[in-house]
Amino acid sequence: MGREEQMMKKIKTLIDKPEKIRNMGIVAHIDHGKTTLSDNLLYHAGMISKESAGKQLALDFREDEQARGITINAANISMVHEFENDEYLINMIDTPGHVDFGGDVTRAMRAVDGVIVVVCAVEGVMPQTKTVIAQALKERVKPTLFINKVDRLINELKLSPEELQNRFLRIITNVNKIIRQRQPEGVNWEVNVEKGSVAFGSAFHNWAINVPYMKKSGITFKDIIEYCVNDNEKELADKAHAYEIILDMVIRHLPSPLEAQKFRIPQIWKGDIESDIGKSMLNSDPNGKLAMMITNIQVFDKREGEVATGRIFSGTISTGQDVYLVGAKSTERVQQVSVYMGATRINTESVPAGNVVGITGLKKAFAGETISVEDIPPFEALVYTSEPVVTMAVEAKNMKDLPRVIEVLRQVAKEDPTLRVKIDEETGEHLLSGMGELHLEVITNRIKAGGLDIETSPPIVVYRETVTKSYGPIEGKSPNKHNKFLISIEPLEETVYDAIVSGEIPEGRRKDRSKDIRAQLVDLGMDREEARRVIDIYRGNIMVDMTRGIQHLDEVMELILDAFEDVMDNGPLAKEPVIRVKVKLMDASLHEDAIHRGPAQVYPAIRKPIYATMLKAGPILLEPVQNIWIDVPQDYMGSVTRELQKRRGIIGEMKQKEELMTIEGKMPIGESFGFAGDIRSASEGHALWSTENAGFDKLPMELQHKVISQVRERKGLKKELPKAEEFME
Repeated sequence: MGREEQMMKKIKTLIDKPEKIRNMGIVAHIDHGKTTLSDNLLYHAGMISKESAGKQLALDFREDEQARGITINAANISMVHEFENDEYLINMIDTPGHVDFGGDVTRAMRAVDGVIVVVCAVEGVMPQTKTVIAQALKERVKPTLFINKVDRLINELKLSPEELQNRFLRIITNVNKIIRQRQPEGVNWEVNVEKGSVAFGSAFHNWAINVPYMKKSGITFKDIIEYCVNDNEKELADKAHAYEIILDMVIRHLPSPLEAQKFRIPQIWKGDIESDIGKSMLNSDPNGKLAMMITNIQVFDKREGEVATGRIFSGTISTGQDVYLVGAKSTERVQQVSVYMGATRINTESVPAGNVVGITGLKKAFAGETISVEDIPPFEALVYTSEPVVTMAVEAKNMKDLPRVIEVLRQVAKEDPTLRVKIDEETGEHLLSGMGELHLEVITNRIKAGGLDIETSPPIVVYRETVTKSYGPIEGKSPNKHNKFLISIEPLEETVYDAIVSGEIPEGRRKDRSKDIRAQLVDLGMDREEARRVIDIYRGNIMVDMTRGIQHLDEVMELILDAFEDVMDNGPLAKEPVIRVKVKLMDASLHEDAIHRGPAQVYPAIRKPIYATMLKAGPILLEPVQNIWIDVPQDYMGSVTRELQKRRGIIGEMKQKEELMTIEGKMPIGESFGFAGDIRSASEGHALWSTENAGFDKLPMELQHKVISQVRERKGLKKELPKAEEFME
């Protein structure tokens, strides 16, 4: 029997014992050592050799991940670990650290109950560290901490025991500060050295240590320093295995599904907790009705097609079972149920609640889909920390491949919901939008590697349109003149916009107006009457119905919202998406015969006055910006700041961080293309930097006209800006 079969035999004995299961993720800033740490756990599971552990990066099994040396896709694996004479099943997800692939982290957080936050001892808590901890806590996922690369502090930076202690203390304090701000009410999830929820070590050299193990083994920090200085970390790894310390910490400090689902379900599912399915999820009941959420879609092998990864919160999923896809509103048959082993999967008959599972056969599934056996309230939508801001046009080199290009683009958008695909019927362009330059480069390279010959345009920035003042009302008439709508517009309150972006206020059309979010909107500064009358929240914009007692209005409401959403997708300045806008329907009169108030009449009567009011309300373009942190030796600081300023970067502050200077600033994403190569040249390879998306800022007034003209020209629109009067009767 092979290793994987032996492991599967053990897994099968634990898969239905939720108290013996831990679902955990490994999260970190890029290059802090997540996948290296995963190797140690795989070696323990018997999946790679001892010599390879820390170096093989086995969960970066795709070719492009190996070539770039970074994790691009979250990878799943199940393993068994013995702890205090008992065996436990650990379902682990290794996640990416690069900001462009943050969507994978968001999806993974829905599947797990706890995380190991890996922090590099040299670099400390970095921007993406803060982001991934915040993502975990938002999903009510409990953190533990592993401080990695401790050997570098000793061998390269020659820190004394006291300096080591201060460095660790600073990292732990920073991590706990983030946890304190965002942890659920009524719990204390701060990491604690004495209790053992913090470990120290070197994933590359396969050793780790924490206070409980130091007490048990007698190993001290003085011993660790000696092992590192004497280049004897192999012996240290034999005495303090990284996998043992880490997995013991996971079992001792991270919750089982039985504990976790009691406080996670009310956060991620807004159905009736007192219903049968609600109680079944709270208790991770394998005999209840099925409730599962799909967190990822991937194609590993063309022959078997799509594999959907999901977390089962209630019931059991079995091969051959018919399941109901709540979002797609369709019933499909499960072809295979499997347990993940990194690059491979092992099929099994069924998997019960509390586990992470792979499924084939669900053709209409997407990341975020709710799976059950009947129509149940869906799980809360996944909220991504940033949105697509860079776009490229994709074309087939050969005309005969055109249908295949459309099919492949739709497939990549299904596999990665942070990508947006727009097939422009008017221009014939296929546009692919992603989180950054690297994100799009990886996706297009994968399409080419799949045998499809495509050409891509250089990356371009997606701007946003908004208004700076209020205007209206303006009347819109239907072409037959029988229907009239009065529309006003104003900037959306910044606090309300931020709450929509963060997911505190859910998007979507609101049949019952805003009963559930009314108080929240008022607290955020919205007028009480308007807060009662919200009818649609769409991509950072709101539509409010201020009318009273208009006959037949309910019958055309869906058409009104279609037209509103269409304008929000294609603003008047350059057909770029609109954000931070509040559209108010002030009054309306409708023909009593339904035949005279169909789509052809209502759409233009709503679109035109929205466009007209926007053009009268001080419309401007907003550009996507990113925060940037650069660590660089003092000698290269001048050339690095010049490079940043050349790209319209704004330097916020500079501070000394050990032997490096840290520059904190902001830079437009439109100016960031090619930045990696230029910053390397400017610093002769000595600069380390990281970025995070920081939303949208006003494009400088002196650039507004030029950029609007360029975007309009690129899209084949008339060069002159439309005038409000063109849309007014």
